[in-house]
Amino acid sequence: MPTTIVCDESGYEGEKLVGGVTDVFAHASIRLDEETAAACVAELRDRIKSPATMYKANHLLRAKHRATLLWFLGPNGPLPGNASVFVIDKTHFLITALVDHLGARPATIPFLYDAYRRTEEARAFLDAANDYLRAHETAVLPRLDPLLPAIIRAAEYWSDGTPVHIAHDRQTTLSPARITALRQASPAIAAIDQLDSFVDHRVQIADFLAGITYRIASGYLNGAGDPEVTAALAPYVDPQSLWITPWLSAVASA
Repeated sequence: MPTTIVCDESGYEGEKLVGGVTDVFAHASIRLDEETAAACVAELRDRIKSPATMYKANHLLRAKHRATLLWFLGPNGPLPGNASVFVIDKTHFLITALVDHLGARPATIPFLYDAYRRTEEARAFLDAANDYLRAHETAVLPRLDPLLPAIIRAAEYWSDGTPVHIAHDRQTTLSPARITALRQASPAIAAIDQLDSFVDHRVQIADFLAGITYRIASGYLNGAGDPEVTAALAPYVDPQSLWITPWLSAVASA
């Protein structure tokens, strides 16, 4: 029987990579059984004591629950050896696709990225470039959709040479045609099913990890780094994440 991994994301806006609400995309994959995941959610409820019907990452990220957040990510929590998170700097992702589309030199990537961070003109240019590339996309697996390479990478990360079964939180973008194309694109994918986060505790755990990573990475991009949580996240951040800033280096050396 193939290994089953359960996935969820945070910061997803489809092919809209700049000029939207989020600047980071985080895709978490976990290898936990439902019983273990349910026990973890119960532990979080006992620690946080919120009446919310369903917990999200923002519950863990509140200052008063700092100890619970560090427990969740730490060696006594459920994640060591059972979790990975793939992180994408969405601006970097767009610029890389644009440079590849134009056949420009790779050195153009850091130049455009730096300009985007500093000038309104570069931001307007990349916003228009994003719209242009989206309008001219015809592939079943669009180049600008970060969810698709993230799913492929999750399968590759967890595969021991045999394909893995992916159970993903429901996403309208995961049409039958795209699921078929993803399986054809990666021999590491045995199957892709979609789950309801309201009834599957494994999806909730993946949602926590993705949401925490999104918030911490986005904070770093915007001048609000959190070294303690960054260090706690370090064991889970996929080294093949698509990132250009020093934050990923900080994670790798933590």
